[in-house]
Order: sequence, then structure tokens, then C-alpha cells
Amino acid sequence: MSTEPETTEDTEPGTPGAGQGPRTAEDAGQGHEAEAGETSEAGGAEAGAGQKSEGEGGVADVGQVSETEGTEADAGQKSEAEGGVADVGQVSEAEAELRAQQAERERIEQRKAEKKAPIESGTKLSGKAADLLAAVRAVESGEKPATVFEESRPAPRRSAPEPERRTQPVAPQPVAAAAAPAPEAVLAVRQVLAEGGAPEALAPQVAAALGEGADEQLRADPWQLLRTPGVRPEQADGFARSLLGAECGPDDERRGRAVTGWLLEQAALAGHTALEMPALLAALAQRGVPEPDSAVQDAIAEGEALVFQHALEDEAGAPAPTAAEGDEEDVERPVRVLVGLERYAMAEESLADGLARLVNSVPKQDGSAEDWERAAAAAQGSTAELIRAVAGEGLVLHTGGEASLAEPAALLNAARTLGLRAWAAAHGPIGRGRFAALLRRSGQTADVPGRADGAPAAPGGSPVATVSGLLAGVEGPGRDADGALDLDLLVVLDAPQLDVETAALLTESMPDGARLVLAGDPAVLWSAGPGRVFADLLAARICPQVASRRPDPGPLGELVSGIGIGELNQVEAPGKEVVIVPVRDAGEAVHRTVQLVADSVPRAIGVPAEETQVITPGHGGAVGTRALNAALKERLNPGPGRFGGFDPGDRIVHSPAPGHTLPGRVVTADAEGLHLSCGGETVVVPKERVEQSVRHGWALTAHQAAGSRWPAVVVVLPGDAAQALSRPWVYTAFGRADRHLSVVHGVEQALPRAVAEVPAKPRTTRLPVLLAPQVSGT
Repeated sequence: MSTEPETTEDTEPGTPGAGQGPRTAEDAGQGHEAEAGETSEAGGAEAGAGQKSEGEGGVADVGQVSETEGTEADAGQKSEAEGGVADVGQVSEAEAELRAQQAERERIEQRKAEKKAPIESGTKLSGKAADLLAAVRAVESGEKPATVFEESRPAPRRSAPEPERRTQPVAPQPVAAAAAPAPEAVLAVRQVLAEGGAPEALAPQVAAALGEGADEQLRADPWQLLRTPGVRPEQADGFARSLLGAECGPDDERRGRAVTGWLLEQAALAGHTALEMPALLAALAQRGVPEPDSAVQDAIAEGEALVFQHALEDEAGAPAPTAAEGDEEDVERPVRVLVGLERYAMAEESLADGLARLVNSVPKQDGSAEDWERAAAAAQGSTAELIRAVAGEGLVLHTGGEASLAEPAALLNAARTLGLRAWAAAHGPIGRGRFAALLRRSGQTADVPGRADGAPAAPGGSPVATVSGLLAGVEGPGRDADGALDLDLLVVLDAPQLDVETAALLTESMPDGARLVLAGDPAVLWSAGPGRVFADLLAARICPQVASRRPDPGPLGELVSGIGIGELNQVEAPGKEVVIVPVRDAGEAVHRTVQLVADSVPRAIGVPAEETQVITPGHGGAVGTRALNAALKERLNPGPGRFGGFDPGDRIVHSPAPGHTLPGRVVTADAEGLHLSCGGETVVVPKERVEQSVRHGWALTAHQAAGSRWPAVVVVLPGDAAQALSRPWVYTAFGRADRHLSVVHGVEQALPRAVAEVPAKPRTTRLPVLLAPQVSGT
């Protein structure tokens, strides 16, 4: 094909596959942020005066950082939710997320949340300070930090006794917006940073990360600088050398502890809730820690990490051999040793407790058995199976694609007819709106009354909320006197997007005797936060599982279903439901993408530009979200960007907390900040938070798009994206389209190869071991 089509009308419908790839893309200058697996440096900055640690040279970062890190970086890569949303008369989706995050911290960790603050801009720096500030800002603006963890598949294992660190459910308390550190504390930190040659503009962030006495902590242990998001070990080493002089060395036990904590934080960004001890020791050695084992033991002794041991099974799946009576010392029992941060360890243990309570409880007798059976008999196929399962069980899993959502809708309608207080919760506002519309079409017409506290029960009177709004108490039924959700049945949609902390809070919030249904498509990308809750539950088989038998219709449904089983099939698309646009280089990919959104799709398909979503593998590079958003803004809503690069009418995504994005539009800007409309709610983002938490939103990554669907989607696959592709990524990206999918195709055979051969990256979690006793008891 010597010339490329200018419009979709001239482009042959079909499916990207063998024989349809263009010539190899020119990848020069197209450094691409990885999606669900690829590793890159945070901003590509190394500390100028901070030499790399011993043993670091020549060692590749082999950990897989998911695309979610770019999303987390959009929110300043905070470890905890921040304040910053102005009060505009009602609690926004952003504040809902903040409250849910803070409640989870109080519930599981039982310690005060760390507070974050934006970096001051405008400081002129050079050398090491400039590099360090560049790295931190790169993280906050969407660049991806590096990790060093090998993601190996865990060995077969069985449960072993766990340390008693269980937490008890408590009612969430309202949380105030996070306050900035005191000016005097920031000034003291600024002086220490200046002495160590670090950028003084980092002072507010460092003060917030370290808390009270941050300046004294830095003087006593300069490697505490690693607790600031975006700072890397080699940069902290340079800072420590400037402060400590000859006393500084790679064998300093303070350095070993700090690097251990940093590695575990990086593992969490990659989706792990813990690391196997050998992987952690190898990573420490790569970072120039002379005695990795001593460093880990020091971190454990100081309470900065927790260690867990689980008995292994043999290759046949049988338990490890046990010693005969009197010969205990003669038999060596193999164990799997994991190290993790307390935050995620407590979350997984709390989640396992909550799930066990649901599995072992007897649901309330809401409606007679005859009533439930009558409701099931009125349904058909897997819908009837779902209703019967929910009638007698406290926890049920439901799997299926987009069409399968009709089954939870039928369940919700049937339950409300029987008098149950039944609610659904979606991942985001787009999913909430779509399911509410489905409920109305399928027979749910009764309005949901407002809450006793005067807050609206749900947008539009439907029994559907977002997960964050439900947990924060600003959507849904509210909570009873015991602090539990005031409901009898909760259906959680988009369940694969649940991380361990959110899932723990949900299960703890369920009242005794209530029913919980987790519904979702197991083939999509996993959660932005650590863990793989839905996949672990499906594998554990501790409760009934109902697989929908409703196929997604049409050419798009056929295409996506094939991808789910590893096949990139050719599909007939008579209505141009699927269109392939081959490209040769980055410039052509951007040009074709803008042309599709602004001209071809509206004219040929009838979907306007504001209802067309672009999806690409990463934020950086010549065809990342930044480049595409800049080109799309210039075409669709040109303007000077007077307020932080934004103008009224700009399409945006707001990230109030790591891993959570709210699509919306810019309404206006004033002294209060940037006024946004997100999911029908008004959000005001203060000026100092705009750069960290708001991005243009014409183009998203697949993780940002998960849980949402649009009438038309343009998936951009530039030549340098080949290494970032996997079957879950392609499945998620292609599956966001309702009516039309255009694929800007520049990866040749890498696409069918990724679909056929590249499964989801494994994540190390403890939940399967914690759930194992439930398996033996069922």
C-alpha cells in the first residue's frame, strides 16, 4: 500500500492480523511509557553528583511497572489521598475518593495519614539539584519510575499459620482535607536540602512525607529522602554524601533499610502486595547494598517491613512432608518467605477475614425461598443461576463481558421487588451512568428515596453509586448505627478493578447477613493498585461462581471475545464497526488519529468527536497521551491555555487519588481554581493542584479507560509500543468501544503475537494463602 487512506470511508474494514501490518515504524525519539509491564526510568534523570551505587551498573530493571503508574503519577503519586477539592455545595466524586482512601488508612493501618503538598515552581537549578527535581516532577507529571522486581510465578503452596495481626471493622469517620505542612517546618527542611545540594523546591513534599521533625530526620538519616515520591536511590546517595561526607558509605545500615522500603514501594506500584525474599535480596544487591540479608532484617526489626512464611506443596500438589513423631528435626519443611509493607499486609488479612465472614454467614431471610425461586424461574439461563446462587449465599462471583451486565441488572430488579435494599456500585461515573440506564431499560422504574441525612441516594434516583462514593458515604444508602452499609445486597461491577485496600474496606463495610456479588470481566487489566483480588477469588473457589452465557453481539463482540481466548480473528464489519488504519511512523500515527476523531468517525460513523475516545499504551513518547492530547486540543479546542495549560471546553481527566481518574470537561477558571464537570458533578481543583492532578483527556491509557465505554474508540498502536502490548491490554483497549473501533496500526505482527502469547503479568500476593483455609472448609 503506497498511499494511506485519508478517511475511514477509504479504509478497508477488517481486523488487524497477518498480512495487514504496515512497514516498520520509525521509532527514533518514540520512548514509550510501558503498559502493564514495561519498565522505564523516572523522568530519565540521574543525580548529577550522585554516582550510581556499587553493583548497579549494567543491571537491568526487570520489574514490570504497570501503566497505572502513569495514572498514579498524574495524582502526584501520593501514597494517600489528598485534600484540595473546594467545597462547592455538594461533596464531589473527588472528595468521595479522598474520604474512602483516608477511611481505609484509619481502618487498616490505624495511623495518621501522611500529607502531601505540591512542589513550588519557578526555581532555577542546575546539576544534581536540577536532576533530582526533574525526576520528582517527572513522576508527578506522568513519567514512570523504575522498578527492579522479577515477576516470577509463585510456586504451589498451602496455608501456614499466620501472625495474629487481624484488624476489626470500624465505622469510617469523616475526613478533613489534608493540610499543608507548617511554614516553619518547610523552612527547616529547605535549609537541610540546600546543605545537601537537593532542590529546595522539594521542601513541602519532603516535610509532608516525613511529618513532624522532618529536618531532624533528614540530618539523622539522609536516605529518608527516598520516602519522597520520585526520588531514586542514587539521588538520595548523592544527597547523603553531601551531608555526611566521609561517613557516607554503601554499607551504611540506614541506606540498606531505606532502599528496602523503597523497593517494596516500587513493588506495590507494579501490583505486588509482597515480594519473595530471593527477589528482594537480588534487587538490593543490584542497588549496591553489600549485605542485603542484613538490610532486610534491619527493616523488619525496625517495623518498616513484615516477613511471612508459607509452607510449600510438592510438585504434585501434596503438602510438604511432615516428620514422624520424634523425628521433627530430621525433616526439612520447605517454606516460601515473603516480605511486604504493613499497609498491604494488613489490607490482605483484613480482606480475607471479611470474605470469610461473608462466605460462612447465612444470608438474611429476605423473601421466602418460594419467592426467590419464582424470581429465578421468571429469568432464563445464567440469570436464573445467578438469582438462585444469591438467594442462599453471602458471596457470589459473576463473570462475563459487557452483555452480561443484563444479569446483575435483572438480579437487582428481582431483589428490590422482594423488598431487599439492593444497590450496585461501579468503578467510575461512566460505568455508573451506563448501569443506571440499563436498569431503567430492564424494568427498574421506582425512584430511590433520599437518605435521612438529606444527601441524595444516587444520581437520577437510581440504586447505583460509584465505589468511592459508596464507601465515603456521599452516594448510596449511607451507613447504619454500627457503621456498616445500610443495605441487604451489594453488586460490585468492574470487580477486577478492586485493589486490596478498596476490597478490604468493602467487605468490612458489609453488614452481617447481607449478600455481596462481585461481577466483572476477568480478561481485562487488573487493578491500578496492588493486588489481583478478583482473579485470586476466582482461583480460590471459596464461593459460587456464575459464568454468563451472554455473548457480546456484533463484529466488535466477536473480535473482543476472540482476543479473550488468545485469537485475533478476522471479522466481517459491513457497517465499518472495525476499521484498520495502517501507519508507518509516529508523525503519521498522530495525523491519522486526529483525522479520525475530528473528521472521519463523525462523518462516516455518525459519532461526534466528544463521544470518541483515543487509547494509547503510555503517557510519554511521540505517540503517548501527551503528544496526542496536544494535537487533539489544537484541532478540537484551540486556545492559549491560560490556566495551567487548560481552556474552557477542554476534555480532561481528573486524578483525585492514585489510580483513580474522573473524565470530565473544563468549565471555567477563577481565583478558586479550575472548575471541572466530572460525571455530572462540579469539582474545583485549586491552582497549586492542577499540574499534578489534571490532564487533558482526549487520549487515555487503557488502565485509565478501564471500567468505561464510549460509542467510538480509536486505539493507537505506534511501532515502539510492541513491547508494551499484552492480551489483557489489547482486550481492555478494544473492548471500550460500543459502536465503532478504529485501530491506528503500526506494530505489524506484534499485535497478533501479543494476543496469542503474552498473558497478564503475574503479581505476588498473599491472598490465595490467606483464603486457603476457606477452601478446605467448603
